Amino acid sequence: MTGAQRPTLEAVARLAGVSRATVSRVVNGSTTVAEPIQEAVRRAVAELGYVPNLAARTLVTQRTDSIALVMPEEATRVFSDDQVFPGIIRGAAQELEAADKQLVLMLAGSPAGHERVERYTSGRHVDGVLFASLHGADPLPGRLARLGIPVVCSGRPLDGADVPYVDVDHIGGVTRAVRHLIEQGRRRIATIAGPQDMVAGIERLAGYRDTVAAAGLPELVVTGDFTRESGGAAMRRLLAVHPDVDAVFAASDLMAHAALRTLRESGRRVPDDVAVIGFDDIETAAYTEPPLTTVRQPIQELGREMTRMLLRMAAGERVDPLLLPTELIIRQSA
Repeated sequence: MTGAQRPTLEAVARLAGVSRATVSRVVNGSTTVAEPIQEAVRRAVAELGYVPNLAARTLVTQRTDSIALVMPEEATRVFSDDQVFPGIIRGAAQELEAADKQLVLMLAGSPAGHERVERYTSGRHVDGVLFASLHGADPLPGRLARLGIPVVCSGRPLDGADVPYVDVDHIGGVTRAVRHLIEQGRRRIATIAGPQDMVAGIERLAGYRDTVAAAGLPELVVTGDFTRESGGAAMRRLLAVHPDVDAVFAASDLMAHAALRTLRESGRRVPDDVAVIGFDDIETAAYTEPPLTTVRQPIQELGREMTRMLLRMAAGERVDPLLLPTELIIRQSA
């Protein structure tokens, strides 16, 4: 066999002393072939250096062994210093690697990108789709699910679609954070809320509102979009309108980082004058000045659990929504 020739199923079958159909079944993962015959085929495959034709294999098995992770965000946002998106990607990639499957990362931060993702995923180029960072009542997860494509979302879909999801306990985490501030004697507790077209932003604001209302405290709300830039701008607005604020819960660590800097620039001491708590516990939270008290969410575990759920669905199992716990990490900022 010359270097230009590619080993075929027929060549493997001749060397193993079995039929072409038997080789095909073994290569495609069938468990109906006796173990001694499977071993003979595997030895022949290794000796010849046979590599399956993936396109042909997909036609036979109706599987691509690929899973799409769709993020409706711009690339600059996904690969910023947020650390949440990379954590989800790492968790999903680790789980798929263990299952010998490929991760296809798809960004859909524009209408054209969203349409491209819809064409690709509805065209059965992947065996299932993970959605993270959904905005608004995005109809795509529900549409794909109705086509019979396994779909799992990070967070409850806001359009009410009956699609399985994995999320973290936003409300419980925020409740613990705000109660911690109340127990410290803080009475003018503000929040820099996240975007209200995302379930994380909605639920973190709800947790704040419920907790201050139960304590008979006023609502002091400004809104950002989870980014550092929006956190700084929101903190400046907050100081202009409520200069007597004595605590801030920011719905993301990046917004909390910017709030710390803005408070320092305004002459406020943290935590003496104003206490600050964030949400996420990204790596840099422990290295801010002062180190940031925050609500830790299990970011990589979120990616792993979403992937495990999707693989179970692809295998025909029934799945239920899953809520992962959060934890208040107390440092020097509050």
